Parts: sequence; structure tokens; C-alpha cells
Amino acid sequence: MLQQCLGVPHISTGDMLRERIRKGAEAGSDVAATMHAGALVSDAVVNKMVEERLRQPDAANGFILDGYPRTIDQAEHLCRWFDQGGIHEVVIHLAVDYNVIIARLTGRRQCPHCGTLYNIVSHPPKQDELCDLDGHRLAIRDDDREEVIRGRLDAYGRQTRPVLEFFRSAGREVHEIEAENHPPEKIAQKICQTLESHDRTENRR
Repeated sequence: MLQQCLGVPHISTGDMLRERIRKGAEAGSDVAATMHAGALVSDAVVNKMVEERLRQPDAANGFILDGYPRTIDQAEHLCRWFDQGGIHEVVIHLAVDYNVIIARLTGRRQCPHCGTLYNIVSHPPKQDELCDLDGHRLAIRDDDREEVIRGRLDAYGRQTRPVLEFFRSAGREVHEIEAENHPPEKIAQKICQTLESHDRTENRR
């Protein structure tokens, strides 16, 4: 949805890591074990992967970073990289209660063939457990199991929440959007409106 609104690529570190695992990239087995345990992959691995992706031609005019940065070290690395390249970031924080997150993710299903995501409560397939697009049986991702989700939320509280304070204390632009009681379409609209307002402000400077 944000890609359609902004016209820039969506870059998800989670998707990139899962792709590395599927392709059997170097250290892929270690990455898989880390992700399945709900822990965060090392900063060095993720920083290098993101830099390589952002150097691709389609990211030259902007990009959406999803799932990165997740630690203070990653945020500091990214800010240095942005400052060197004259890139100005806008941070969007989606505020959602932990219990809501757990309920959403444990209900998530994914087609193992085409990758389409569903949710058994908020966005179910037309036929139970079958992909609307190709009919394959849907699967629960290993990192969407409740015990793994709780581990990820614990890691978020210890390592990622401080990133928001880092951006704020460093004078970076941070916008918090209430995302608990709205459907994805409404949340995407609120994000796009926030960014459009930001662009108008920048153009007046």
C-alpha cells in the first residue's frame, strides 16, 4: 500500500533474510536458527545487507525501510550512512499494544508458493487454509508461533524501543501513528498523509 502511495521500493530486512535462507546463502543456517528462536540477527550481517540493497538503482529516489534499524548500533550506522549520502529520513512508529500484536501474528498465514499473507481473523482466505491465488495450503511461519513472538517482543523491548529515543534525542524526525484500532488501509492512508505534510514543509524551507 505504501509502495503505491509513494512510488518507491519496499525493503524488508525480514524478507531479505528469509530469501538468504531459501537460497542457502553463506551463514544462512545460523541466520535461520536465530530467526526461528525469535532473536535478532547480528548487526554486522544486517547492516551490510541493507547497504547493498540501498545501492541498487531502484532505491535512488527513495525507499521504505521495514524492520530496520532494530538496535542502537544499527540506527547509528544508518544515520552515518544517510548523513554521508545526504539522505533525510522520516521515522514512522506504529503504536500497537503487545497483546494485539500477538493475536495478529498468531493468526497470520502465508502461502508457501507465492508468499501471499492472510490472517484468519482480519483477512481470511476465501477457502479455509487455502491460498486464493494458487490453491496451495497455507502455512504458519516458524517466527509466527506464539512462543517465538513473545521472544521477539522481549527483544523489541530491550533493543528496539530505545532506537525511538535515539532518533528523538538525535533530532531526527519521528512520527507516532496509532495503529491498534484501524485496518491496514486506514493506517497506510495516515502514513501517506503524514509524509505528504512533511514534503510540503520541506518544500517551504
